[in-house]
Amino acid sequence: MSERKVLNKYYPPDFDPAKIPKLKLPKDRQYVVRLMAPFNMRCKTCGEYIYKGKKFNARKETVQNEVYLGLPIFRFYIKCTRCLAEITFKTDPENTDYTMEHGATRNFQAEKLLEEEEKRMQKEREEEELNNPMKVLENRTKDSKLEMEVLENLQELKELNQRQANVDFEAMLKQYKEFEEEQKRKEQEEDEQEMKAMLEQAQNRRLLVDSDSDEEPTKSRAKPVAKVKPTDILQEDPQPQSKKLKTESWERSVGKLNTKPQLAGLVTVRKQKPGPALANGTENRGITATTGSFPTATGTTSSLGLLGTYSDSEDSPSD
Repeated sequence: MSERKVLNKYYPPDFDPAKIPKLKLPKDRQYVVRLMAPFNMRCKTCGEYIYKGKKFNARKETVQNEVYLGLPIFRFYIKCTRCLAEITFKTDPENTDYTMEHGATRNFQAEKLLEEEEKRMQKEREEEELNNPMKVLENRTKDSKLEMEVLENLQELKELNQRQANVDFEAMLKQYKEFEEEQKRKEQEEDEQEMKAMLEQAQNRRLLVDSDSDEEPTKSRAKPVAKVKPTDILQEDPQPQSKKLKTESWERSVGKLNTKPQLAGLVTVRKQKPGPALANGTENRGITATTGSFPTATGTTSSLGLLGTYSDSEDSPSD
């Protein structure tokens, strides 16, 4: 079996390549190629924008009678994506670019226009210098002034660089590190002092608490304090008569209203037979006690009579 991928073909001994017929193709023949739009363009018929990089199936042909330094120039035919109008552009090997030829306008070519303007001005200047020697001198003086200005600017920049170069960054960093270390040392010292002060305060408080705890049991043993309940006030005995009661200022001048318990031991009451007034008084008292009404006039007279007897009895011992 023969190989599937053949590298060497068989040539018979009587093979003559000159006898092979050649195809006679036209020089302006066209090829279908796949390409991308080399620049942004706008269709003239419908106004559709075609951005750079859009892919087209284009037809390529060689431009007749146009050559740049032996390099052929090619023309490309594409169609608008909206109206299918034909758009053509050519290669420009002189400027390493493409030139718009028909069917659309190129957009965003400000840089190219600027370069073209500079070239035009350069050509005009050269033409003027060829015919006018005074213009040559003027241009030379202008160029010399521009060169002087550029040199001055360069000198200023060099001076600025030298000033910056004189700065010792290592010394600055070293100084900054020393400053940071000193700050850290001061902070550590302050922290240590604060810790010592706090420890001293804590020790003093402990000593005070210990001294207070030692004194409290001695005081409690010497004078034990009984617990007082709020209900003990109701169970307390009345004060003895031997204690002197505090006298108010109005009692000193006027006297107490009720002095019976103080003079009870000094007064002696005589036993007398009840008279008619006393009998009526006792009867009236019994009636008022049963009925709950106020005493009558007779009762008042009997009470006055009793007061008179009490006063007589009080006067008799003094006599």
